[in-house]
Amino acid sequence: GNTCLYGATGGTLFANGKAGERFAVRNSQAQAVIEGAGDHCCEYMTGGVIVVLGETGRNVGAGMTGGLTYVLDEDSTFPTKVNPEIVQLQRVLTEAGEQQLHDLIQAHVAHTGSAKGKAILEQWATYLPQFWQVVPPSEAERPEVAAEKVLTPTA
Repeated sequence: GNTCLYGATGGTLFANGKAGERFAVRNSQAQAVIEGAGDHCCEYMTGGVIVVLGETGRNVGAGMTGGLTYVLDEDSTFPTKVNPEIVQLQRVLTEAGEQQLHDLIQAHVAHTGSAKGKAILEQWATYLPQFWQVVPPSEAERPEVAAEKVLTPTA
């Protein structure tokens, strides 16, 4: 639905489906895995971790000052949907980031039986390079974003 996790201060959500508009707006601590989102996903987010295993609408990360968002970009269009005023985009570059993403998808599959999540886990090496991290400046030093142990790129 629209505005789900608006202002969330904690908890975890696993949804085997697509969220509406304004998902996780002003989220401060909740973690969630969803399979798509409408416009304004993670707007004004200040904390928490969101994983989107599908398409998003426009204006992702507008005013986002904290937390991390991972988005699967199978059609290579995601960068055009991000509001770049504050956040930076990068691929998953660290072992800690890969582990965080993998663990959340694994929990999503365990709680929902998601076919999409299962496929991603079964073909991890194929899917991992298709994920983007949406990173506000306050999170730039987190081990999931920038750490000593950087993943070795594969061909």
